[in-house]
Amino acid sequence: MRETIRSRLTDRGQVGIGTLIVFIAMVLVAAIAAGVLINTAGFLQTKSEQTGQEASAQVSNRVVVTSAYGNVANERVEFVNLTVMRGAGADDINLSTATVEWIGPDTATTLVGSNATIVDEKYLIDPNADQFEISPIRDPGNSVPVLASQDDRFRLSINTAHYDDDGKGLQEGETASVKITTQYGAVTVYQVTVPPSLSQKKAVSV
Repeated sequence: MRETIRSRLTDRGQVGIGTLIVFIAMVLVAAIAAGVLINTAGFLQTKSEQTGQEASAQVSNRVVVTSAYGNVANERVEFVNLTVMRGAGADDINLSTATVEWIGPDTATTLVGSNATIVDEKYLIDPNADQFEISPIRDPGNSVPVLASQDDRFRLSINTAHYDDDGKGLQEGETASVKITTQYGAVTVYQVTVPPSLSQKKAVSV
């Protein structure tokens, strides 16, 4: 009889230990799962914040084209000059790291920024085929090529003769598209339109 009671107690003790082991295992699994979920939630939150900041930068950190004119020679627009400023709420924009996509009647190409050369205290505007040149119009803080203030106004110059089949520039009535992309990925598109007549003109709005 005593042996039977001891056997039953032993069985119950074994069942209790087994149950305890299962319980501990479940707690450990739950703790590990909770840790994974917390880490994943933290990662997703960080990623979401980063994505939101990048999306915001792509919208706000853009340039605004305030005006544009073309230099005329032999009844062709040889140079297109865009006056740009920081967009509202934008951070500092380094135009030397920006790109300009030129899509003209004859050629489409991507240009990189380059500071215009100073000769005899004047800016010499003569960009290469793969460049647009940057020169200051108003630069109180002497920050060119960085648009560091809302008061800054810089000129982006493009030699259109490089992208014309006969090497003379845009003709009367022709159009071209200029897409400026800043280092933040923000995009500004400007449509260049040559007037229908360039006769006896040295410069025109485009």
